Order: sequence, then structure tokens, then C-alpha cells
Amino acid sequence: MSAHIDTTDYEEQPLRSRWHSNRLAETTIYGVLLLLGIISLLPIWHTVNASLSRPEKVAQAVLLLWPQDFTLDSYIFIFKGEALIRSFGVTVFITVVGTALNLLVTSAAAYPLSRRDLPGRQFIMLFIMVTFVFSAGIVPGFILVRSLGLINSLWAMIWPTLVNVFYLILLRNFFENLPDAVIESARMDGSSELRILFQIVIPMSLPAIATMGLFYAVSHWNEFFRGIFYIYDPAKWPLQVLLRSVVIQANLNEIGFSNQDMYGNAQVSQLTIRAATVIAAIVPMALLYPFVQRYFVQGIVLGAEKG
Repeated sequence: MSAHIDTTDYEEQPLRSRWHSNRLAETTIYGVLLLLGIISLLPIWHTVNASLSRPEKVAQAVLLLWPQDFTLDSYIFIFKGEALIRSFGVTVFITVVGTALNLLVTSAAAYPLSRRDLPGRQFIMLFIMVTFVFSAGIVPGFILVRSLGLINSLWAMIWPTLVNVFYLILLRNFFENLPDAVIESARMDGSSELRILFQIVIPMSLPAIATMGLFYAVSHWNEFFRGIFYIYDPAKWPLQVLLRSVVIQANLNEIGFSNQDMYGNAQVSQLTIRAATVIAAIVPMALLYPFVQRYFVQGIVLGAEKG
């Protein structure tokens, strides 16, 4: 007569342990990510509150978790100056025109490189990868821009950055994942390669295109380095160069006011003006991101599947 041994407890115990272990690991990961998120957002939150507070409250506080004596005087003050509005216009022009040209040229380059029947495809990709690894440097870049007659021109902020090799490779990989049958069918119907690109490939690649557009737009909006080197006229400064003058050098002359104007106005101070200028430069990109966020992860993952 054999005795029956109940092994249920032995089988369930490891499962319970694994479940509790996974639960603890997930809780720890989410907790760390939450903490890092708070640490990252806290300076921005403090700056927002400082821009909406009275100067004396900002000077007394180490960290502002909410506005103290709420006021919009700092924003009214900075937008009275013509230079800030002008710099916004310059940056918007660079961002819109630059991003449109970036997407056009990058797509036009990525599509033929995604076709396996392109003659010399591997050699062209090798040549492109060399430019990805090695760059000419500051001095040759400046000489090139000067030779093209682009010094002190807004096009100096656009032409040298028409194609980002990393984005080109991602977009090429995305195009390679598109069904070949669709493209071959279009060719059999007599469609030209340009028509295939603009009427078939690009509409099918909106997640990747939107992702590349976001990357390019943020890069143009935050452009600082080329503005310092290539733009000498303050009237043509992009927003980030103007922001440098206001925040780092505390030079209100660049936004159309003298320091005497500020000191004569008890409602604002250098601290609140700096905070308001920083937030004014951040808000447009922060408002744009939610509209393309749903394409962001999808475009990057699909573009990185092959390479």
C-alpha cells in the first residue's frame, strides 16, 4: 500500500518566492525611476515658480515648490523688449525651415540606400559611416561656412546640418523593413522612384518621419554653438544665444532694456527675469512633444530592428 505525498506546498513555495522577488524588483525599479524623475523635474519646477513670484520672495527662498505672491510681471517685462520677440522669430524660422529641409534631404538619401539593388551601396554606406565616426572639427567647419559666404547669415545654422548620419541610418533601416511587394507593384504600374518615395514610402513611414522631425526640431531649437561662431549681429541671434546673454551675462540690453530699467522696476529682478526667459525658451518644445510622442518609441524601435 503506497502512501500519497502532497507536493503542492513544495511546488507553490518557489512560485510564491519568485512572484515576491519580481514584485520587489519592479517596485524598486519604479521607485528609483520616480526619484530620478523628481530630481530631474525639480529644477524646472523651481524655475517656473521663480518666474511667477515676487523678487523678494525668490531672493529669500532656496527652493520654491509653488509661486510666492503670484505675478506675471517678469513675463510682461521680457516681452516688452523687441529683441526677445525677434529671437523667437529667428529660432522659429531656423526650426521650421531647417527641419523641413532635414526631413526632405534625409528621406531622399535614405530611400535609395535602403534599396539592395543600388549600385555601390556598400561603398556609399562606408563613406557615410566615415563621416559619422570622424568630423573635420571647428576650424575647418568655420572655414567652410566662411567660404560659402554664410557668415552672419541664418542659413549658416541650416545648411551645415542638413543630414545627421545617425538619423539617416535609422530612417534607412526603417525603409528596409517596408514590404518590397508594395514598391515592386508601384514600379510595375509605371511609378517613378520619386513618386514611390513621396506617395508610398513616406506615408507608410510616418512614425519614423515624425521621430526624425522631433529630433531635428529640438536640435534646431536648442542651437547654440553655431549661433555663437557664425552669427555676429545681435539682431540675428537665435533664442538660445540671447538666453545665454541674459542668464549667464545678466545683460538686459540684449532684450531691449538697460539694467537701470530693471533696477527702477521693483516688480522684477535679475533672478525672476532669468527664470522667465528660460521658461519662455522651453515652453514651445514642451508643447510640441505631446503631439509626436506617440510616434517616438515606435519610430525608434522599428528603425533600429535591422542595420
